[in-house]
Amino acid sequence: MPQQAFTAGKLPGGIPVAGHAWRMMHQPVLFMSSLAAYGDLVKIRFGPTAAYVPCHPELLRQVLVNDRLYDKGGIFYDRARDIVGNGLVTCPFKDHRRQRRLLQPVFARPQLQRYAAAMRAEIQSTSARWNSGLVVDAFPEMYGMALRTVTRTLYSIPVGEDLAQRVEQSFETVLNGLFLQMFLPRFAQRLPTPGNRRYHSSLAFLHRTTQHLIEEYRHDAAGHDDLLGALLGSRDEDGGQLSDTEIHDQVITVMGAGTETVAGTLTWIFYLLSQNPQIKARLLDEIDTVLGGRQPSWDDLPRLALTDRVITETLRLYPPAWLFTRLTTTETDVAGLHLPAGTTLVFSPAAVARNATAYPDPARFDPDRWLPGRESPLARQAFQAFGTGARKCIGDLYARTEAALGLATILSQWQVTCEPGADIRPAPLNTVYRPRRLRLRITARIPGAGPAGFA
Repeated sequence: MPQQAFTAGKLPGGIPVAGHAWRMMHQPVLFMSSLAAYGDLVKIRFGPTAAYVPCHPELLRQVLVNDRLYDKGGIFYDRARDIVGNGLVTCPFKDHRRQRRLLQPVFARPQLQRYAAAMRAEIQSTSARWNSGLVVDAFPEMYGMALRTVTRTLYSIPVGEDLAQRVEQSFETVLNGLFLQMFLPRFAQRLPTPGNRRYHSSLAFLHRTTQHLIEEYRHDAAGHDDLLGALLGSRDEDGGQLSDTEIHDQVITVMGAGTETVAGTLTWIFYLLSQNPQIKARLLDEIDTVLGGRQPSWDDLPRLALTDRVITETLRLYPPAWLFTRLTTTETDVAGLHLPAGTTLVFSPAAVARNATAYPDPARFDPDRWLPGRESPLARQAFQAFGTGARKCIGDLYARTEAALGLATILSQWQVTCEPGADIRPAPLNTVYRPRRLRLRITARIPGAGPAGFA
């Protein structure tokens, strides 16, 4: 089969100094999905940095599977390493294989089954605090639930309510500040502005707290059946293990990746269900039929097929993590362009997620496009919410498990409706793709009574 010929293009309309950064930060998914009109590989600028965005599913796949040539690097990972150090998500090619081998057993299905019990307990604890008629701000509520859930899977020992709240607030400050830090020059990052002080203070607190918890585990002779215990006990075939620094970095990586993705996905699901009442009715029927009024568990997940498809379709339309960067390690030719070593490429799931060839009627919310037999190879290739190749997200099943348990738990007990006045424009200057304002009304429902089954 002859190799596919890709086209290259350039996005017009950049403004001095900022380039296309302003448009990208304020309408990220719309911006990224629009680039395919200019070619399969499109040159853009954020600030003084020129970058190339693969906009064809096959071209993006080629970039992602060749992680030796297209290594982790660029402005996203430069700033992300401030937070998660040299963890699995951010480490370069030279460190990745070893870390991946050590971490693979930590995220194997037997371990995930144990984590699911902790997830279930924390999600139910959050749900139990609600009362009928409560109105919540969707993303902060889902974010808090997701962070507490990840914390419970990490640490089987209680961390205390005050500490948990401080960790939650610090993580939110750091993640909200990350995107702005990406575009600030180095001298501006060091200025003692209120925003910089909050960012660096919260970052220091997270690192201190994480290190303290690791040291507590090191000195505790008792075994812990949790994620941190699995990290401490992980060994490769030669008996090698993760250093304390590496464990520290992996813990913060898990906290970040397992929180943002789930919170953003659940937030968008509630919005999409409000716009698609027939799909919502089918989803409630599935949850009620499978669960029969009880709480979901790991063993229920294979039977919650529509639930899983709803999560997949939401991740396609609204990928929470929408921007990553790669750097070429040597000069190379792509789509007819010669790229020197050190060239920045932008990996965005949104750049291929609305490809009309892969997805008929690509803007439509259609979970059934993921039914067995309906999804095409190109559709699977164009779904890149978790990446692909050797650097595909190791926690994809962890995040999907957390999201499925959260969604099924909430909808089995509560009728969730969107309040008037929603502003679904993306929150600007944010690493996670989420609406600016979406409030949810929580009303008790009777399982089995359908979408309007109020208690």
